[in-house]
Amino acid sequence: MGMHGDFYQLLKGQGYQLCVPAAAGSGVDIPTATTILAFKYRDGVLVAGDRRATAGNMVMYDRTDKVLDLDRHSVMAIAGVPATAYEMARILEHSFKYYRRTQLQELSFEGKLRALSKLLKENVAAALSGTGAVAPIFAGYDVEQETAKIYFYDILGAEFEGVEYAVSGSGSPTIRGILHYLNTWGEQPLQAMSEEQAAAQALRLLTSAAEFDSATGGVNREADLYPVVKFITAAGVGTMPDARLKSLFEAKVARHV
Repeated sequence: MGMHGDFYQLLKGQGYQLCVPAAAGSGVDIPTATTILAFKYRDGVLVAGDRRATAGNMVMYDRTDKVLDLDRHSVMAIAGVPATAYEMARILEHSFKYYRRTQLQELSFEGKLRALSKLLKENVAAALSGTGAVAPIFAGYDVEQETAKIYFYDILGAEFEGVEYAVSGSGSPTIRGILHYLNTWGEQPLQAMSEEQAAAQALRLLTSAAEFDSATGGVNREADLYPVVKFITAAGVGTMPDARLKSLFEAKVARHV
């Protein structure tokens, strides 16, 4: 069974189930994580997420990490129920490792996409019952094709390539509109931006989403709370430190009176 390197099949063989749907309408507000975005910039892909998780109209947690490293060259950004999304991310992380160790090579980019799609399809019953919906973005660097790529998924596991950008979560309609505007009529297309310019835009986008969507946390300067911003390039996944996000926010985002 382990010969073909499929860790998830191994888990299922041991009786593991991803997410058992709870009875719908049980009156319990399930926490959800909101507002993630990815776009291609000059060196690769930027992926960012705000930090807020909500349940109904309650703010549950303001330090959620929604951009999760899966391996050296790929991340999964989560919108939806964090418990289910974290579990999926853990399974994928171990799956990629297991494949590498048993097959002595990296799983292909296509293989990684299929692995996430498969997990989302396994999760359909929970997604439709309203207790486990996840609509993630998968972004990574395809080493074979030497290019960064972005894919987004609906809660049923259908996969779409975001050629230039992708957004998900409750704040995404605002961000999608701004990204289209920037990319079409901005001073330069997103793909021409430096890392610094791209990060400043990500902070502006999440701040704009927070303006119109109470479930998006944006930036909280008093609490020193900044979004998670990661870059994926040929060199791998890197995270922008809060200190740099803070100085960028002060210089490029905060309103100066």
